[in-house]
Amino acid sequence: MKTINSLKMTFPALSRNEAVIRSCVAAFAAQVDPTIEEISDIRSAVSEAVTNSIVHGYKDGAGEIAVTLKLTEDNCLYIKISDKGCGIEDVEKAMEPLFTTAPEGERAGLGFAVMEAFTDDLKVRSAVGKGTSVTMKKKISSRYE
Repeated sequence: MKTINSLKMTFPALSRNEAVIRSCVAAFAAQVDPTIEEISDIRSAVSEAVTNSIVHGYKDGAGEIAVTLKLTEDNCLYIKISDKGCGIEDVEKAMEPLFTTAPEGERAGLGFAVMEAFTDDLKVRSAVGKGTSVTMKKKISSRYE
C-alpha cells in the first residue's frame, strides 16, 4: 500500500521522554482523524513499547530510542520503536503474558500483551547485544467514507 506520510525521530532513552514520544505518535495519527478510542489504543501501545526499551533494553543505561511512523493510503498506521540495547534472548518466551526479566517492576510481564491488545498486528525482532525493534500496525477507521 502506498505511503502518504512518514516521520522518523530519535530520543534519549529517558523515562520522561515516554510521554513525549506517545504524544508525537498521537499527533502524527491525528491527520487521519482517528476516534478517541483509536488514539487511546495507540498511546497505550506506544507507551508499553517505549517503556520496554528503557527498562529492559537499556536497563536504565544510556541509549536512544528510534521511532519510525508510516501512514498508508488505506489509513493504516505503522509504528516502529527500536533500540540498540541488550536485546531479547527468546522473543517467543518474552511475549508470553506475565513473563518478565524485571519482576520487581509494577505491571511486570504485560508489555507485549498490552501492545497486542491495542494494535492489529505486532512484530518483534531482536538480537542479543544488538537491540530490539517492535513494529505495530493500527488500522484507523475512516469516518468519512
